[in-house]
Amino acid sequence: MTAEATTEGMHWIQAIRVDSLPAGDATRIEHKGSCIAIFNLGGRFYATAGVCTHAHAFLSEGYIDGQTIECPLHQGLFHIPTGMPLSPPVTERLKTYETKVADGHVHVLVEGGE
Repeated sequence: MTAEATTEGMHWIQAIRVDSLPAGDATRIEHKGSCIAIFNLGGRFYATAGVCTHAHAFLSEGYIDGQTIECPLHQGLFHIPTGMPLSPPVTERLKTYETKVADGHVHVLVEGGE
């Protein structure tokens, strides 16, 4: 991953190649101790916290249906674009990250310096 500096404590990281993540799939990356899930929903990329807010499970291993991700551990649902919980047992929203596509890569806007 490479980083591009921005202002106000945020910066873009180059996360993955666009062609490495098929539509309807997810992957996870680690950045400075944080797990981030990246989703390709029909060619549009989204990023959320990579671990379920209910119990420790990697959301990139869950089942994607439309714009929802089902936690692989207890089957709670989240809305990927907003991180909102949609069904029990999840009740806490996922952190979401802004994404952009440039030069064939998905970039994610994260907190902190390079």
